[in-house]
Amino acid sequence: MTFLMVSNILLWVAFLGVTVVLLGLMRQVGLLHERSSPMGAMITDHGPDIGDNAPEFDLPDYFGRPLHIGGASERPTLLMFTAPTCPVCDKLFPIIKSIARAENIGVVMISDGAPEEHARFLKTHELGQIRYVVSAELGMAFQVGKIPYGVLLDAGGIIRAKGLTNTREHLESLLEADKTGFASLQQFMASRKKTAA
Repeated sequence: MTFLMVSNILLWVAFLGVTVVLLGLMRQVGLLHERSSPMGAMITDHGPDIGDNAPEFDLPDYFGRPLHIGGASERPTLLMFTAPTCPVCDKLFPIIKSIARAENIGVVMISDGAPEEHARFLKTHELGQIRYVVSAELGMAFQVGKIPYGVLLDAGGIIRAKGLTNTREHLESLLEADKTGFASLQQFMASRKKTAA
C-alpha cells in the first residue's frame, strides 16, 4: 500500500514539474513571437534600385498587343516575374489577381521558357486584366535571379518596392512599402527601432 501511495505522489510531482516547464516554454515562444518582426519581400542587391527610374521597354504581350513598361502610366504597375512551371507562382496567381483588383494597380506577368509551357499555363488560368509577356530581356534588365519576384512601379515609372514574393504577405509588403514611403518592411522596422531608442 505504501509503495502505491509513494508512486502516486511521485507521479503528481512529475506531472506538476512538466506543467511548469510547459508553461515556461509557452511564455518563451510568446516572447519570441512578439520580438520577431514580420518579414516582407526579400530584396536582392542586384538590378535597378528602389527610387530609380525603371528601364523602359516597348514590346508585344503574349497575344501580340503592344505594351509599354516603365515611364509614365495611368496607375501603379506591379511587374511579376514568374515561370509557367513554377508551383509557387501557380499558387500566387489568384492572389495576384485579387490584390490587383483591390489595390487598383496594373499587373504585368513576365515569364520565360518554352512556348508550349506558356500555352498550357494560359489554358488553365484566366488572366482578366493582367498582361502576360514572354521576355528574357526584361528579366535581365531587372536582374531577377529567383522567382516569383515582384517590382512595383509608381505612375511615374519609378521603382517603389521590389523583392522575392513567395506568399500573400510578401506581395502585400511591396504595396505597404510604397504606402509608408519605406523601401522595405525591414527598413521600416529599423526606423522604428531608431525612433524608440
